[in-house]
Amino acid sequence: MKNPIIAAVAFDGISPFHLSVPCLVFGADRTKLGLPRFDFRVCAMEEGPIHTDAGLSILVPHGLSALDEADIVIIPSWKDLEAPLAAPFKDALRRAHRRGALIVGLCLGTFAIAGAGLLAGRKATTHWAYTDRLQALHPDLAIDADVLYVDDGDIITSAGVAAGLDCCLHIVRARYGAEAALRLARHVVLSPHRQGGQAQFIERPLAPTPNADRFTRALDQVRATLGETHSLDSVADRAGLTRRTFTRRFQNSIGTSFGDWLADQRVALAQRLLEQTEKSMDMVAFEAGFGSATSLRQHFAARLGTSPMRYRREFSGRVDQDGHMKHMS
Repeated sequence: MKNPIIAAVAFDGISPFHLSVPCLVFGADRTKLGLPRFDFRVCAMEEGPIHTDAGLSILVPHGLSALDEADIVIIPSWKDLEAPLAAPFKDALRRAHRRGALIVGLCLGTFAIAGAGLLAGRKATTHWAYTDRLQALHPDLAIDADVLYVDDGDIITSAGVAAGLDCCLHIVRARYGAEAALRLARHVVLSPHRQGGQAQFIERPLAPTPNADRFTRALDQVRATLGETHSLDSVADRAGLTRRTFTRRFQNSIGTSFGDWLADQRVALAQRLLEQTEKSMDMVAFEAGFGSATSLRQHFAARLGTSPMRYRREFSGRVDQDGHMKHMS
């Protein structure tokens, strides 16, 4: 199999940080982490040096023809949000989409995908401060302003800045497994998994309190014992907080409810067990805290859009006898 081709689109005036997001995840050799060797290509519409908004200039080695071969096309940001897309770029995006490439818009990159006509009637997101503008320009979009990223199958869009990293990790997880994504996150010191439905930002930052460490320890204990029963009241008590205070603090600090977070943690553990072991569905469900294979299937369908059995079949060929992801050439 050929190395997966990832094409990231640069343009004059791009933010170096936004461009660095796909570079960090796909641009380095991650084969030791169980990922394939990506053929990563930064491409641009213009020839010659690209000037960034930070005063740096970069020489981009590829033109838009890179999109014609890419398995994944990533637009890390965008400028001139209301201007029509240049015809060559618009055509290249549409060709890539028709050919079956995954199209990814990080932050304001969603505007470019919408400008190419690829998001009509579909769900998407972008930086929360620009969602009203996106909706005004493209009223046929179903915009969710409150999430980190939206996976709509062949098109994925994300919120701003750090959410782009979450989105790229989501792509790694979906294509190469939870364990590979976990190793990559650990290697680059990122949170291993933030569900796409989490809030984009925290409205009121939390002031340090004597209970903060106890709160963190309580969540760490839950992560270490996912197979056990964890009720909202028991974890709140362990954190030394009332149910109401714990719920409020959890929502403000994590950006989702305790129940959804717990289910996400258990699904991630089940993914690793399915990838690395041959344990039965009942045993995987038990160790991940779901109680039954039926509950496990329901949570997989709701969060991953697949079944545990199908997930295991998809990734079983990528795991060696030591539980490591095999290198996919």
